[in-house]
Amino acid sequence: MRKRLIQIFGFLITSLGWLFVLCTMAMDYWRITQLGGQGGSFIIKVAWYWSNLWKDCFTDSTAVTNCRDFPVLWSVTPFIQGVRGLLMCGLTLGFFGVVLCFVGMDCTYIGGADKTKDKVLLAGAVFHIAGGVSDISGYCLYINRIARTTFAASVGPGVLRYDLGPPLFLGLVGCFLIFLGAVLYAVTVYRVMCPESKVVYAYGGGTYMTPRSRERTLYTGYYKPARLYGSYVGSGRSDSSKISKLSQTTPTRKSDRDAFV
Repeated sequence: MRKRLIQIFGFLITSLGWLFVLCTMAMDYWRITQLGGQGGSFIIKVAWYWSNLWKDCFTDSTAVTNCRDFPVLWSVTPFIQGVRGLLMCGLTLGFFGVVLCFVGMDCTYIGGADKTKDKVLLAGAVFHIAGGVSDISGYCLYINRIARTTFAASVGPGVLRYDLGPPLFLGLVGCFLIFLGAVLYAVTVYRVMCPESKVVYAYGGGTYMTPRSRERTLYTGYYKPARLYGSYVGSGRSDSSKISKLSQTTPTRKSDRDAFV
């Protein structure tokens, strides 16, 4: 039950994160700068310059906006092309991640056996992480471009110093939610990545096997007849060379279950 709740919570978080990233691609004010009024006043603003991934715009004090759409794909500024490509690639990976995680969740009755569903869920978490890395790379590329101009010692005439807009912060929050959801997915299937090792203890004439499945407890182990037995024929004390390999390599001890008998 706890595993299902964690997976449902992870699904909601990752879906919300991808929704944030998707919304940022259509939002305005990726970068914005303001011009003051008479005498360079910073209280009364008379103009705003802002941009997104698709156009550059100018808004005056009368709320009239004039925009210039970016030209065709091969004529756009290179860093804008890079940001677009990284975000679209991340959204594509995220789509496959959402589908795989939906199929691999315990609360869905598709996807096959439990072990197969765990592997599908793990693959979906990998897609989420890869898509999140692609998206956050796009946002960082855009932020780096703005910061280089804003903090430059001197800029050329006509070059504006822009500030970061709300879509960038929303996109970074979305990437954080995507990574958090992917970690929650991975936590529920960590046994697939790190399977339990099998320990064998010698007990008299048999061997005690630790439980293989994660549903078994300590007291649901079982005894298996030993295949290797020590043999000694003759009189006198036997030397160490006549002891079987099992007794040499495996410590002989009683199981924890028998301690309560």
